[in-house]
Amino acid sequence: MSIGEAAGRFGLPTHVLRHWESVGLLVPDRTPAGRRRYGLDHLHRIAAILRAKEAGFRLDDIREIIEADGATRRDLMRRHRTDLAQRIARSQASLRLIDAALACEHDDFTRCPAFRSTFAALAGGPASVSEPGLHHACTA
Repeated sequence: MSIGEAAGRFGLPTHVLRHWESVGLLVPDRTPAGRRRYGLDHLHRIAAILRAKEAGFRLDDIREIIEADGATRRDLMRRHRTDLAQRIARSQASLRLIDAALACEHDDFTRCPAFRSTFAALAGGPASVSEPGLHHACTA
């Protein structure tokens, strides 16, 4: 398939595939006239690159993994897996804080004991102490 057809399958502009080619991530076949041709293997590579980018990998990281040999590739993948797991854990903690704030009906959710308790649990710190003027319970 042509570059336009391959890019269209993924909702990408064609310049993205050209850029990936220029940095060594894609090597499309060429017609005798020099036109790029993409087959099933190329589509799988494009899908893998997109998934890696969604996981926060840089193009240099992706190329390094693709070009590495078996043992080195596994070491690189383990390192990136650890980084990704840490980012996911931080995102999940942020989501729990957002959920706690959404569940609070007070004007200032940061002064809500339920929110502060969630924050303290996620931060590994002490539970909030009662202060004068603080809301005493979240009704949500």
